[in-house]
Order: sequence, then C-alpha cells, then structure tokens
Amino acid sequence: MECARLNRYGLLSVSGEDAREFLHAQLTIDMRNLPRSRAGLAGWCSAKGRLLATFLVVPAPQGFLLQLSRDLAPAIAKRLSMFVLRSKVKIADDSDRWAQFGVWNADWNEILAWDGGRATVPVGERRFLRLEPVDATSLSPNADEEAWTLQEIRAGRPLITAATQDQFVPQMVNLEALGGVDFQKGCYPGQEIVARAQYRGQVKRRMVHLRAPGERDLRPGQDYNGGVVVDSAGGELLAVMPE
Repeated sequence: MECARLNRYGLLSVSGEDAREFLHAQLTIDMRNLPRSRAGLAGWCSAKGRLLATFLVVPAPQGFLLQLSRDLAPAIAKRLSMFVLRSKVKIADDSDRWAQFGVWNADWNEILAWDGGRATVPVGERRFLRLEPVDATSLSPNADEEAWTLQEIRAGRPLITAATQDQFVPQMVNLEALGGVDFQKGCYPGQEIVARAQYRGQVKRRMVHLRAPGERDLRPGQDYNGGVVVDSAGGELLAVMPE
C-alpha cells in the first residue's frame, strides 16, 4: 500500500437540510440520485458553460464535502454562497480542518465509509481518498504527492485550477465520459451551452494523455503544441488539444 499526503486539494463543506437540492441546481451531475455510499465527479460552470471548478463530491454525515483545487477554495466558497439565497444551506471552506491522503494499491472496501469522523472514499481500482481531522491523523505517508497526481493523470481525471478556470466546457476535459455530466437532470448554470456542445458536435478540443518532452516542466494553463496543459506530473500530462 502506498500513501501520500495531499496538499493541492481544498475541501468545501455544504451542509443543511437543502444541501442536496442546492447542489443539484448548481452542479453538472444528478445530485438527487447520488447514493450516500458513492462519491461523484462534478463540475460547476459559469453562465457561459465554462468550468469554474471540478469537484469530487463526497457524501458526509452533515451534508457533502467538495474536494477541489486548493487555490480555488476560498473564492469558490464565496461565489457559491451567493446562490444560496433563502435555501437552508451553509457553505464553508474547511480546507484547514481536514488532512487529505491519496492511498493506492490498497485492498480496502470499495464502498464509501465514515468511521470515527474519518472517511474512506474509493476513487478508482484499489485507489482511495482518505479524509481525517487535521489534528487526529492516523496514516503515515510513504510516497510523495506527485506520485498520486500521476495516478490521477493516468486515470484521466481533470483538476481545474486557477490557471485553467473558465477556459473549458466540461466535454473538453472529458468530464461527461467520467460520469461527471448528466444531460437529463435539467437546469444548472451553463446547462444550455453544455447541452448544445454535446448534441451539435461543437466540441473541437479534447483532453488527452501525453508524455512530456524531455525534462520540460509543464504547468497547468501553459500553452503546449497548440493546446493547454490541464495537469502534469512525472513526465506525463493531460492537455486539451485540437482534435
């Protein structure tokens, strides 16, 4: 089993009796039918259908936790809160309350579970996100975060950061292929544009997995051979490229 402490992610908490309905109206997935035993990938879009953030949505005892790029967490918490209006929902940036670990090559239960205030979240074959209170961690990392990032890149999972925010419709980063877009659920910000891109074949750029040339250090948002880097680690990258 390999384990890495994750520092590039933040966590938002969305709690209150209207939390599920609120997120259903904001995110690209069908939150009404997301089971408590499973996390889901989702996007949050601008009115123009461009991704402001990608989330791993984790059902929690008091609502939901949204894992996202840490550099976006404060601004996204503030912006998402603007849409609460009269809903019984509380949104908070809880990034500093949680320690996040990526665990892989682990023979753990493949069902999301909470135990003693800790969560074990399956995210792939023998791959897990572990969430623990920052002052009561139980895991000892034996790998670095770049190794986990490389696992994510190979799984084709996009992470929108400040450098790539508001650039891509969800299909450009293959979010629909990963189950992160529901085309039957109804309205959410940017929904008409996302649906039009899907059904009218307007997506002319797609995210692909590539090898980085030589020792070149590529970063999210950087131009690369006519495309844009989404993520990079260990000599491999995800980039949105012209088809």
